[in-house]
Amino acid sequence: MPVEIEAKMKLDDDHRLADLLLQHGAVSLGQFLETNAFYDTPDRSLLASDQGLRLRVSRNLATGQSHCTLTHKGPNQPGQLKTRDETELLVDNPDAAATLLQRLGFVRYLSFQKRRHSWRLDDCRIELDQLPLLGSFIEIEGPAEGSILRIRDTLGLADRPLINTPYIAMLSNYMKNQDRSPATEFRFPEPSPAP
Repeated sequence: MPVEIEAKMKLDDDHRLADLLLQHGAVSLGQFLETNAFYDTPDRSLLASDQGLRLRVSRNLATGQSHCTLTHKGPNQPGQLKTRDETELLVDNPDAAATLLQRLGFVRYLSFQKRRHSWRLDDCRIELDQLPLLGSFIEIEGPAEGSILRIRDTLGLADRPLINTPYIAMLSNYMKNQDRSPATEFRFPEPSPAP
């Protein structure tokens, strides 16, 4: 079974980091707008067992092309980095996939948008993410902890605390800490029309 191993950290300035990635020979894989919808059983049994079920639509901002994936993530495994079993498949019709999940008894309980700039450096994939309310983050994903931590050091991020909390939980915690009513959808503001 495929395993996802990643280091996630909060960023102050993702533009500076993009320049640094270019200096170290990283290759840009594109910029995307993602919409991530999370599903669970009505009694939230996936959440209770530290699992996730996500339907993601990712639109390439340069080409306008979209692709959709359905992903199951297993419980977080012990260790310094976030490590989980992951099963993912391409879906050609996100609306049909959402209907199928609902007919199987799953409920969509939260969705959020994410702006993502994807990069490749050595054997790692690097994601510069921006999320509504939360700000900017970096995720470094690779085949082993050593290669991920090496890239982290190369980018001067060794002093940044590692975050093992998923974005979905971070958004929920943010709303709770702000004493706001629970939201089920987090989107970027629509641009204002030109005068």
